[in-house]
Amino acid sequence: MDRIMIAATHSGAGKTTITSGLMRALKDKGLKVQPYKVGPDYIDTSYHKQASGLDSHNIDEFILPKDEIRNIFAAYAKTSDISIIEGVMGVYDGYQSDSDYCSSASMAKILNCPVILVIDARAMAGSAAALVKGFVEFDKDLDIVGVILNNVSSENHYDILKQAIEKNVNVKVLGRIPKNSDISLPSRHLGLVMQSELDDSEQKLQTMADLVTTYLDLDEIIKISKAKSTWESKRAIKRSDKNLTLAVAFDKAFNFYYPDTLNIFKLAGIKLEYFSPISDSELPKCDGIYFGGGYPEVFARELSNNTKMRASIKEASNNNMPIYGECGGLMYLGDYLIDSDGDKFDMTGILSGYSKMSAKLQRFGYCQGKLNEPTIIGEKGQIVRGHEFHHSEFITDLEPVYSMEKELSDYSIKTWAGGYRYKNTFGTYLHTHFASDYNLIYKFCSALEEYSESNL
Repeated sequence: MDRIMIAATHSGAGKTTITSGLMRALKDKGLKVQPYKVGPDYIDTSYHKQASGLDSHNIDEFILPKDEIRNIFAAYAKTSDISIIEGVMGVYDGYQSDSDYCSSASMAKILNCPVILVIDARAMAGSAAALVKGFVEFDKDLDIVGVILNNVSSENHYDILKQAIEKNVNVKVLGRIPKNSDISLPSRHLGLVMQSELDDSEQKLQTMADLVTTYLDLDEIIKISKAKSTWESKRAIKRSDKNLTLAVAFDKAFNFYYPDTLNIFKLAGIKLEYFSPISDSELPKCDGIYFGGGYPEVFARELSNNTKMRASIKEASNNNMPIYGECGGLMYLGDYLIDSDGDKFDMTGILSGYSKMSAKLQRFGYCQGKLNEPTIIGEKGQIVRGHEFHHSEFITDLEPVYSMEKELSDYSIKTWAGGYRYKNTFGTYLHTHFASDYNLIYKFCSALEEYSESNL
């Protein structure tokens, strides 16, 4: 379970490009590299997978219990040579300003993991030492073992930075990444553009890996990653013997899934069949459907033009098939979608209502919902933890299923309502991880079993 975390002083310092480049560079050396991402992000993990060849797993302190975080880590780390964890935001940025809860620092301590700190060193000299010293001494329980300097302008610039840091702080400078516009990654309204949508993503990744190999001390990084502790994954998930099949929407419009959630379905005895709401004409034979989040607003025309698929899904819903949709999935389950240009596109028409894109984020961050009635993922009163992150509103007269709440920075509680159902179709803006509470997977399995048995 050799492991290292790549964290940073702030968002935008270069964590994702450096982490992905390091993963590819170590893979090129013949190591099996297991990636992880702190927090609920779906996009950075797509770059990790391309770099390492393995699914990157989200580990999140708000959504997942600490024991389950260790279970997830151990389940995949045990078959790898080294695990690399990408942090979130700045290393100490967490749920509240006076606590490291949900921060990279907290996750590193949960997993007893050494940390490499990435610094954007452009236009810096001796001040870099003060910056590093502050981060190292801020929390003596956090094991910051090295520094990577990003956006270094010259060899002389690097020497100045390295000497200042190593003279004043007991950490090793592990190398630098020179300024290079060829490795920058494009963004849009929900963050980085998905790796699968970039024609030159492989070229950018290999360029970054070459820079990492040339300018970072890979042998030292491998050395400091040596595990100080190990543990076993203690998952015990009840398995269905009913030969159930779950259809999972997966294409350029729907691709926000936690790989571990999909693996949990498999552990529960459910076969997954992937399909594309954009290009396939009908559903695969299945007992239920799962729509993750993604970018239905970007590909609304293609989704709308596939009338056979929309009709197939609506027929399944009318026949009481369990259908679960998160965020982009909710948008697709409505009557229609209005994009940012004001154009209207028909969707499945299952949930009475429509989604409309907005110029700013409607909600952002961790929250939880309490079910006001039974659904396919929980009984009345079930608490479901997750996060919301969307640039749209779902406008409907349907009665909401969730009572939602979020703790704000002043510790006040913001409340709203959300989540909508029709028969066994349930759509919500709330992204969650089915390992947050095994009762979610058990209830969903029960719904699939009931549907399967009713159609024998």
